[in-house]
Amino acid sequence: MQDQELKDVVLEYVIEEYVEDEEDEVTYDTPLISGGLVDSFSMVSLKRFLENRYQISIPDDKATPEAFDSVEKIVKLVKEFTG
Repeated sequence: MQDQELKDVVLEYVIEEYVEDEEDEVTYDTPLISGGLVDSFSMVSLKRFLENRYQISIPDDKATPEAFDSVEKIVKLVKEFTG
């Protein structure tokens, strides 16, 4: 799986699901959780989306707010479990 493709899928999902104000520009490095874009409930749905999309299982102890705080960090986490 290409890093760029994975980044784009995650970024597109985050924008579609969580960005309410179209003025907000979200990039691969935008703080999602610490920046208030994604809350803990949304993080769970994002985790479920990634697990279903990539047929992986992300252990709860790895699914931390820190690990989900930017698209770049999420990509790194997903790649850990996609071989």
